[in-house]
Amino acid sequence: MQQRSSVAELAKQLKGELNRYSDNEKLPSSRALVERFRVSPVTVSRALAQLAAEGLVVTRPGAGVFKAAARTAAPAGDTSWQEVALSAEGGTDLVPRAVDASGVLVTLSAPPPGVVEFNGGYLHEVLQPGAAMAAALARAGRRPGAWTRPPVDGLPELREWFARGIGGAVTDAEVLITSGGQSALGTALRALAPPGAPVLVESPTYPGMLAIARAAGLRPVPVPVDPDGVRPDLLEQAFRATGARLFVCQPLFQNPTGAVLAPERRPEVLRIARAAGAFVIEDDFVRRLAHEDAGPLPRPLATDDADGVVVHVCSLTKATSPSLRIGCLAARGPVLERLRAIQVVDQLFVPRPLQEATLELVGSPAWPRHLRTVAGELKRRRDLLVAGLRQRLPELSVPHVPAGGYHLWARLPDGTDERHLVTAALHAGVAVAPGRPYFAAEPPAPHIRFSFVAVASAAEITEGVRRLEAAWHRNAFDAEGSDLRGSADD
Repeated sequence: MQQRSSVAELAKQLKGELNRYSDNEKLPSSRALVERFRVSPVTVSRALAQLAAEGLVVTRPGAGVFKAAARTAAPAGDTSWQEVALSAEGGTDLVPRAVDASGVLVTLSAPPPGVVEFNGGYLHEVLQPGAAMAAALARAGRRPGAWTRPPVDGLPELREWFARGIGGAVTDAEVLITSGGQSALGTALRALAPPGAPVLVESPTYPGMLAIARAAGLRPVPVPVDPDGVRPDLLEQAFRATGARLFVCQPLFQNPTGAVLAPERRPEVLRIARAAGAFVIEDDFVRRLAHEDAGPLPRPLATDDADGVVVHVCSLTKATSPSLRIGCLAARGPVLERLRAIQVVDQLFVPRPLQEATLELVGSPAWPRHLRTVAGELKRRRDLLVAGLRQRLPELSVPHVPAGGYHLWARLPDGTDERHLVTAALHAGVAVAPGRPYFAAEPPAPHIRFSFVAVASAAEITEGVRRLEAAWHRNAFDAEGSDLRGSADD
């Protein structure tokens, strides 16, 4: 971390001095910069490489580093024609393909400095297996053929590892390696439903999945979820009413509710889908983020399926780092060839060095240690957040406390304006996610979602709850308040 900081600081200093040089004028030598700034040659090299990447300097082998010539600004064009072209194109679509990515971007955007981040979707850096990933990447780079083209389905050893993790009768021949779970979901949706078709989704559900579906021209149809997962009676009704041939679900620690599909509902979901001639996409996104007190987990839904109804999606990203974008698709029957074809056309293949590094990581003794550490830390953070909300904000209802995943789903008092709450919370220095983007249709009640993995420490959780309480009471955010109340004029 110190080396990274030194590189950034040196690059900033050098950038500030560039105005002293004329275009194409030579900068001091690397040796001179090492002596002047008292840093290592590696730091100088990386700082200059950063400036070169920004187009500020040019490196000429054997000659040195020179200030780049100033680029002339291109004349401003008129892009207003695109508004007409894009609108006209959408006029023939059964479902408009304009995509609202705000629900996804909110989990990817870094909050302002000092803001407690309760809306992130990935492990904070302190929870990531940084040293183990770095060591795995270094070992992978030394593997024979590490930079050659991999098989389009993925490395056999990695497919076998994922197949063992899914369990049941799933084999490596039924697994495709993907660039993370989001990519796998996109491939599956495009493979299993034509543009304009309805797709049944849990309600509420992950906004990123809704965005993928709409980008593919599909029409999400909500099916309510309760603490035991999706309701089979309403799922059956939805299939009959819409003629849908696809249902997307998260049977384990569903996002955002944390629900686990009850044992008695599992065969019902498969029976209903099979009777409708439909596929089920199982998004098993946080199986490796079970909490310390979770107990034995139910097997993936795919292990109960002998007829090829379930297309299984899983990923290592949530349990490692947002940049380790490795996941898999598992399917049985002719659908596998369609999934493979779409993935090859879209991506060709997943980079081999990343696959090799993943094999090194999951095969190392550091991997099970990491999972145990995260399981204990997630339980501790979850309990601290639940206790803090119940003590300081009893107005918020948390009906279900999950034993896995990284989020809590809180219901607000009826009539509360969740947008005002989210805005007021941000002004108070805490970022939470509004509930509205998690619904494919009108939400039945206002909600907010808390994530407890993107903060640096337990102390930040305590401070975040305190700030939210202050924002709530300062703006009269209670059952009798008016600032959060909608009105007939809204």
